Amino acid sequence: MAETNEVRMEKTIASLKDSFNTIRTGRANAAIFDKVRVDYYGTKSPLNQVASIAIPEARSVIITPFDKSLIGEIEKAIQVADLGFNPSNDGKVIRIAIPPLTADRRKELVKQAKTIAENSRTAIRNIRRDGNDDLKKQEKSGELTEDGLKAETDKLQKLTDKYIDEINKIYDAKEKEILN
Repeated sequence: MAETNEVRMEKTIASLKDSFNTIRTGRANAAIFDKVRVDYYGTKSPLNQVASIAIPEARSVIITPFDKSLIGEIEKAIQVADLGFNPSNDGKVIRIAIPPLTADRRKELVKQAKTIAENSRTAIRNIRRDGNDDLKKQEKSGELTEDGLKAETDKLQKLTDKYIDEINKIYDAKEKEILN
């Protein structure tokens, strides 16, 4: 029982980390392009499936298409994704210079990260609520004693506190990364 709650909470943390990876900071990061979809022979494909993404320096990205005829499509997909980048190509590769973030843009990104973190905290609390409901049903059906219910509820609360603390630490690190 408690294992399923913990598994669900772990998945919430993994989802939070994935979401944070797509938030742009001042540094180049291949995960920024995770949501970019390229029209590949009529199918929208993730960028990393049609090209390799290299980070030669902290503020530059080089995208090398596996199929050179896709270079225009990839460039268009990056512009449509509205990441704030200006891709340029030399016929073989696409180069992207990552511009430094403005103070206003940093504040927006911190606000976005805060919203994502709050949604994750809410998800953790919803898992706790579901777990408590299940425990109460078990007590009603006689599978759990009153003392057992109290002990399991306390365990679930400790688990909830642990994961909310983890979300706070991950958020604090991301906020620091964005602001630096």
